[in-house]
This record gives sequence, structure tokens and C-alpha cells, in this order.
Amino acid sequence: MYDYSLQFEAFILGSLLLISKYLSAYAEVRIMPKVVMLLEKALLAIILIRLISGSVELTAASLMYKFNDLEKALYINSMLALVGPVVLITTTGIGLTGLADRISWTRLICLFGGIFLILVSLRIK
Repeated sequence: MYDYSLQFEAFILGSLLLISKYLSAYAEVRIMPKVVMLLEKALLAIILIRLISGSVELTAASLMYKFNDLEKALYINSMLALVGPVVLITTTGIGLTGLADRISWTRLICLFGGIFLILVSLRIK
């Protein structure tokens, strides 16, 4: 079985360098080309999930434009309402798993409390 993680990591690094070079013309961000960035697996998983989530959002927007119907757009939008919290919980869980040995219990409880409050606020009418 071929390990695609190195190819994906190279793709992400190339994309980040391209974006930072683009931003350097406007925001004076300086990149040192000889510095090799290494991404942790947890960070790589979070980036991948966020890229997929963004692709789903863009696909939904294009479907809304294609159908040009308010009822279908509302249906698609309600499906996206399920994706957002799932992505939030998943990426936060992966991040906390990656930081488990470096984060205190107090911060961990506060983070989970904040996520819980966000999810509860989505339910309140």
C-alpha cells in the first residue's frame, strides 16, 4: 500500500509557500526558502478535513446557483448545517489529541465547555 501522506504534505507545503509568496507582496510576509517546515500528523489531518469541508461548502454554493430554486437552496443549506458542527468537533478532537501531552486539564475542560456552549447555542431558538 502506497503512503500518500508525503505527497499530500508536499502539496500542502507548496500551497502554503505559494500563498505566503502571494501575501508577501501585500503584507510584507517574508519566507526563508531554506527552512523546511514539518507538519505534525494531527495538523495535517485538520488541514485535510478543513479543505474537504471548504470543498463541500463551495460545491453546495454552486448547486444552489445551478438549481436557482429557493426551496432547494434551503434544503442544501440545511444539509450544510449538519456538516459544520461535525467538522468543528472532529478537528477540535484531533487537535486536542495531538496536544494531549502539552495541555493542562483546566484548559482542556474550558475548551470542551466552549464547544459545548457553541453547540447548545445552535439549538436555542
